[in-house]
Amino acid sequence: MKKFATLFGMALLAGTALYSVSARAADELTITSWGGSYSESQRKAFYEPYIAAGNKITEAEYNGEIAKIRAMVEANAVTWDVIDVDTQTVLAGCAEGTFETIDWAKLGLDRSKFIGGDVTDCAVPNILYSTVAAYDTSKTQAPAGLFEALFDTTKFPGKRALQKSPFVNLEWALMADGVAPADVYTVLGTDEGVARAFKKLDTIKQDVIWWESGAQGPQLLADGQVVFATSWNGRFHTAIKNDKKPFQIIWDFQAPDWDWWTIPKGTPKIEEAYRFIAFASDPQRMADQTKFIAYGPANKDSSPLVDPAILPDLPSAPDNLKTVFYPDPQFWGDKGDELRERFNAWLAQ
Repeated sequence: MKKFATLFGMALLAGTALYSVSARAADELTITSWGGSYSESQRKAFYEPYIAAGNKITEAEYNGEIAKIRAMVEANAVTWDVIDVDTQTVLAGCAEGTFETIDWAKLGLDRSKFIGGDVTDCAVPNILYSTVAAYDTSKTQAPAGLFEALFDTTKFPGKRALQKSPFVNLEWALMADGVAPADVYTVLGTDEGVARAFKKLDTIKQDVIWWESGAQGPQLLADGQVVFATSWNGRFHTAIKNDKKPFQIIWDFQAPDWDWWTIPKGTPKIEEAYRFIAFASDPQRMADQTKFIAYGPANKDSSPLVDPAILPDLPSAPDNLKTVFYPDPQFWGDKGDELRERFNAWLAQ
């Protein structure tokens, strides 16, 4: 946890990919990501320049579940060549052999230049983002904090949009129930603690609309279907900046994480996968992505190249870190499958 906090706090201090990208026709590469404005930012910063250099890309979209990736690998039928994953997924997949071990020398990248570069051997960090909540200032008054927004249905009647996942929701539920942030994973590591988290979520279960793609939270908020929505900070920033929505992000107890480029074990296009990851890890290209979405680039050399006007909108801005809660990716790598199973059973009740 300390390592995670230290690395994330370094985000605004955030080499150059030396693996050559020749202007030649290349085998088509399938890159899988999360859709919405995040994939659009990748398209503009990485995919389009890569295609302009003479390469071919097919885009695919998923909701982050490791099950489909695992099934492809186990069946020796891998059709996704590069996948954007979160930390809990890469840790679980690395431990079970779902992802290739990254050869940084082959990439031509300096691993020490990447925030989080030493967290796993199976991925290259690309961005730092955060799960946050937001509300429409034209319809809802400012809550005192995150937990009032999500759990005080008397003061703030109406629906909430939450991700259809136990990740972060269980931690927030425990903290809203009085568990100190430092004790969350000790409590959540017990059957009693898990039951306590679900009991707290029971208090708002009938008031929740569950979303599965990052674009849904902001859209539910824009449509007036919910009074508060959670999503990733970049999705709300895009709605505010590009769509001129009167949204306000609640940075209180934001939950930061990385996203990573991974290569599923068994892809027949591993050389092309390496070539793309090296290309997309260039510091200028990573800085360019912040023009399209407010996520922090993981390459430390990108920081001086980021427009200063964008820096306050990144999760790593000092004012946004005052009550930050750092999820424990190793806990989720170990316990994720079990808690997702319990979460799905709880939803079905």
